[in-house]
Amino acid sequence: MSRTPRFNDSIEAQHQHVDVDAWDDIYIIGDIHGCLSELETLLNELAPSEDDLVVFVGDLIRKGPNNHGVVDLVRSSPNMLSIRGNNEEKLLRGTKVVDDLTEEDLQWIRGLPVAISWEDTLVVHGGIDPQMDREDHTVDDLQNTRSLVPDGSYDPPFWWDKYEGPERVFFGHTVLEAPVHREYAVGLDTGCVYGGELTAYDWRKGKLVSVGVDRTVQHRKDSKFINPRSVPV
Repeated sequence: MSRTPRFNDSIEAQHQHVDVDAWDDIYIIGDIHGCLSELETLLNELAPSEDDLVVFVGDLIRKGPNNHGVVDLVRSSPNMLSIRGNNEEKLLRGTKVVDDLTEEDLQWIRGLPVAISWEDTLVVHGGIDPQMDREDHTVDDLQNTRSLVPDGSYDPPFWWDKYEGPERVFFGHTVLEAPVHREYAVGLDTGCVYGGELTAYDWRKGKLVSVGVDRTVQHRKDSKFINPRSVPV
C-alpha cells in the first residue's frame, strides 16, 4: 500500500486522510456549483448507503441556484466529505459573496481540507504541478493548477498531460466536455452548472457515472470547455 507523498506542514494541516477499509464503496463527485437538484439526481443513480463514502472535489457553491441546499446536504451527511475549492476560497477571502449561505454554512466551509487522500488516491480541486516539488505546493496551487503555461489558463499543455504519479489525482476546476480518464489523473468537472453533465467516479469498480442536466444555469464560451480527447499530450 503506497502513501501519498507529504506536502509542507501548512498543507498537511489541511490534508485529510481517509481509512479506506472503513467504507464499502467510495464515490468521487465533480463540481456542483449550487445545483442541488442535479446532485440529488446523481445520488439517486449512485444510491450510496450509509456505509459508502462520497467525496466531493470542491466548488460545491457559487453560480448555481441553491448553494445552501448543497452545503446543508453534504454537511449533514456523515458519509460525505468535501475539499475546499477555489470558489469556497474566494468566499472566505471576501472576493466573492454568496447570499444564500448561513453562518453555520460558512463555519463549516472554513474547516474544509484542501486535500483528501487514501491509499494511492489523492483528491484536490485544481491539480498537482508536475514541475514543482510536492512540498512547494501552496493552497492556491492545489486549487487552481490547470495550464503549465504561465498565465495560460485554458492553453495546453495541462498538468494532467505531463503528470506521472505516483498517486492518482482526482480533480475538478477545469470545465471538460468529457471526463479526463488517465492512469494518474481523473477530471470530473463536466460543466453541470453550464448545462453539461454531473459526473462521479466509482472508485471500487473503476468506472465513471454521469447524469445529464436539463437546464443551463450559466452560459459559458465554447473556448472555456476542454475536450480532453482533442488536446495533444
